[in-house]
Amino acid sequence: MIALWILLAVLLFVALIAYICFRMAYYVPDKTKIRPEYEMPPGKIYEPYYDQMRKWMEEVRAMPSQDFSIRSFDGLTLWGKYYEYAPGAPIELMFHGYRGTAERDLCGGVQRSFSLGHSALIVDQRASCRSDGNVITFGAKESRDCLSWVDFMVKHFGSDVRIILCGISMGASTVLMASGEKLPKNVIGVLADCGFSSAKAIICKVIRQMKLPEKLLYPFVRLGGILYGGFDPNKADAAAAVKKCQVPVIFFHGDQDDYVPFEMSKFNYDACSAVKELVFTPGAGHGICYLVDQQAYIDALRKFEKNWGL
Repeated sequence: MIALWILLAVLLFVALIAYICFRMAYYVPDKTKIRPEYEMPPGKIYEPYYDQMRKWMEEVRAMPSQDFSIRSFDGLTLWGKYYEYAPGAPIELMFHGYRGTAERDLCGGVQRSFSLGHSALIVDQRASCRSDGNVITFGAKESRDCLSWVDFMVKHFGSDVRIILCGISMGASTVLMASGEKLPKNVIGVLADCGFSSAKAIICKVIRQMKLPEKLLYPFVRLGGILYGGFDPNKADAAAAVKKCQVPVIFFHGDQDDYVPFEMSKFNYDACSAVKELVFTPGAGHGICYLVDQQAYIDALRKFEKNWGL
């Protein structure tokens, strides 16, 4: 009897620690809280660019747009906003990062896509802004959402629509995971900016950064995802997915990124079996390659498109 009580206590302790890890890593609280008029990413590396980011947000808010929504495979309503450059132009399908929003993380993205002659559809991922959900899955479920958006675009815009999957940070890993699935011919390329190689790799990196034992703690983080989030973070693996990718991929990453190390994009690049290019931006921290050197970013994309006929 005593042994049974001890076993029960151990199980309850494990479940409690797993739940705490789930809340810290994956759970998003009430999204109805009042947000600032122009939400900026926190951190000193972003502060010099706040004026530029606000300017981009103001410009995009003034542009004609169309709201779209889809139903996810698990019943969530997901929202996106479409900006048309010209009828029939390629469309960049854009995904933001961890605990981010489409407007904040992708500010400047619409203008950048227009400079290349592309339209843009920027989406709020599950658990962000208007989209339903309270659980972030590091690309495990978000990559399936990406495929759902692709299906919607083919049906809505027509069978000849050309789609480029784009993402920043977790959004980049999301589109890389999607790229390993069976894609329609409409998807002609992938842009992945500062994505991580796998959920496990980035979570363990953060645990180490917190000076905690990753080998002891990660199993609880993984268990939290399985028990309370309905997904296994070990299956959110961008590097494994790109081994099956069959469309051209361009990777961007800043060499001063202390959140998602540059080596993760290098790892993804080396694993990728498709036509590919890796562009690093000197002096750029996490997610600000385009902000640091806009012209070099555009030039690299134009060259990539020209070389591979996108």
